[in-house]
Amino acid sequence: MSKHSVQPDAPEADEPEDSTDAELQAALANNLLPIREVSRITGVNPVTLRAWERRYGLIVPQRTAKGHRLYTEDHIARIQAILTWLNRGVAVSQVKALLKTAALPNAQVDSDGWSNARAAMLGAISEQAERRLDDAFKRVEKLYPPKLLCEQLLLPLLAELEQRWQGQFGARLEQVFFYSWLRSKLGSRIYLNNRQLGGAPLLLVNLSDLPMEPALWLSAWLLSSADCAVEVFDWPLPPLELALAIEHIKPRATLLYSGQALAGAQLPKLLADSSCPRLLVGPTVRIHQADLLALQTQLNGLHLADDPLRALETLQQLDLLGQHKAKP
Repeated sequence: MSKHSVQPDAPEADEPEDSTDAELQAALANNLLPIREVSRITGVNPVTLRAWERRYGLIVPQRTAKGHRLYTEDHIARIQAILTWLNRGVAVSQVKALLKTAALPNAQVDSDGWSNARAAMLGAISEQAERRLDDAFKRVEKLYPPKLLCEQLLLPLLAELEQRWQGQFGARLEQVFFYSWLRSKLGSRIYLNNRQLGGAPLLLVNLSDLPMEPALWLSAWLLSSADCAVEVFDWPLPPLELALAIEHIKPRATLLYSGQALAGAQLPKLLADSSCPRLLVGPTVRIHQADLLALQTQLNGLHLADDPLRALETLQQLDLLGQHKAKP
């Protein structure tokens, strides 16, 4: 028996779902996995899996007569090996040859590729060229999973932009343009994922004074890509109304994000609710480190992460991701 539970493919443009497809149903009964299940297991979205297949021949799944891709446990292991190489900084175009060896001979870290992608996006941002920005992002989005895109592209780009915007004329224009684009881009992906996911959502709330906190949306995108429904409140709430939202939504956990210092007296009120796990994320964790460490000893279910990647890791360690985590 496969250790993975099997669900049929969600409808896709080149893989129309047909519940009457006897060949597909027989394959699933024999522990072959459809693309959406492989995406759930590995964290690599279907668009990227298909790009790896078509462009580089990294994964060659079986096909039914009606075009459904079917994967084996060996394919899962190969995808995980691909991710290992990518996380070492190897360009996706080099991975196929490296899968044949356990060493890392002559592998070139793809720092130039990521730098070029950031430069292309930065140039589009500086001229408010939305189509160019879309194209620059899509070129890499198809090839790499969200976690690697966040780590190698978007978080470094945000850090570069924050430095660039210090005292520069036109900084607010660039900021509003890019933050609006990012929220629209990631929000559309989150919306589509939410329509396919069940279970209690994870609630994300912006505690900063400014709307469109980019790291809040990166956190939401990463968690959504980890097969977790998310609800995003991109505006701060008073503690009592936050408690009301938690009562109504009944989230599996609440992520509170702030890139700013918070009033010291505000922290216990915001973090005191014990109806679900709470995760405080962002630079505010470093700003209030001593106070928060003291609060952790007093409040059960309080966790800390200083950026979206640490937030993802923390929630994975707490086993709070995946649509099977519905609250009763």
